[in-house]
Formats: sequence, structure tokens, C-alpha cells
Amino acid sequence: MPRHIDYYFSLQSPWAYIGHRLFRDIAASHGAAVAVKPVMLLDLFAETGGLPLARRHPARQRYRIVELKRWRDKRGLDFHLQPRNWPFNARLADGVVIAAMQAGLDPEPYLQRAFPAIWEQQLNLGDAEVITRLADAAGLPGRDLVAKSGSDAVAAVYEQNRQDAIAADVFGSPAYVLDGEIFWGQDRLELLADALKSGRSAYTSEP
Repeated sequence: MPRHIDYYFSLQSPWAYIGHRLFRDIAASHGAAVAVKPVMLLDLFAETGGLPLARRHPARQRYRIVELKRWRDKRGLDFHLQPRNWPFNARLADGVVIAAMQAGLDPEPYLQRAFPAIWEQQLNLGDAEVITRLADAAGLPGRDLVAKSGSDAVAAVYEQNRQDAIAADVFGSPAYVLDGEIFWGQDRLELLADALKSGRSAYTSEP
């Protein structure tokens, strides 16, 4: 039976973008099954004590920029540190991921376009037309998925993902939960790969 990873993220998150390609490569190379679970970050922060970027101490905001530069180089990416259309309301863009899965479609081709659209191309993923074009380019029915992304059914999954994240002790994006063990942040991907390779049992917070 393949190992199972719950993948909590939002398209709003630069760290999810930075780690996305490597995470998918790691999961695929180990035959791990991935449950894609977009989550509203502001609601998650409010529940778990996190702060939106604008409310963090200036020292933390400055350090974030340094870390973005480090990981941009480390992962071999080329992106804007402060994209023109970021931050944005990710509800619609995240909702398309859920709508695709509800229709039995793989959202991965859309995610592969949506993340760089934000951070490299500086497109506005709060705009329904932009999202529609990205989904269409991914071979998905963009207009239909955008229309469905605002549905009660998608909203219910989005909320359930938030509740699942809180129950799993997830408090930020991205978070990869392997057999109940949380790996928070794309800078833990090498540790996730080690856990998959070794086949060890999950670490817990118990002493």
C-alpha cells in the first residue's frame, strides 16, 4: 500500500510555489499518494495564532525577503519577491483546484501554471478571466470550473480542509502530513524525502 501525504497549501503562499515541483517529484519517486487540500490561510492563521504578513514585526518581514532570495537560488527559480498582483484573495484560484477534483479531473496541470503565473508572470489570480485562461491552458474546462469554484459544495470542502488542517496541527502553508507527521514548509522537503526513503514510523510530539 502506498504511503499517504495530505498536502495543505494555498496558491497565495510563495513557499508552496517554491516547493511545489520538488514535492511532486519526491512523492512520485516514492509512489506516495497525495491528497491535495487547499486551505484559506488567513482563517488558519486566525485559528492557530499566526499573523498576516503586514502585521508581522518589521524584522520578520525583512528576514522573509532574505529567505525568499536564498530559496530562489537554492531551488533554481526566477521569480519576483513582491509580485505586482500579490497579495490577492485566493478563494477563487484555490476553489478551482477543488472544483477540478470534484469533477474527477487532475488539478496538477493547473497548479503547474498557476504558481508561476503569480510569482513569475505577475498575473492577478484574483481575476476570474485570468484563472479561466490558466485552466484552459492546462486542458481543463476553465469557465466551468471557475463558475463551480464559488459553489456551496466547493466552499464546504474548503472549510473541511481548514478543519482537517487544524485537527492535524497544521498552521501554515505548505504543510505535508505523512502518516500523521507534519513537515511544515518547503524547507522540510528533504526531511520528508528521508522519511519516505527510510520507511520509518511517524515521529510524534510525545517526549
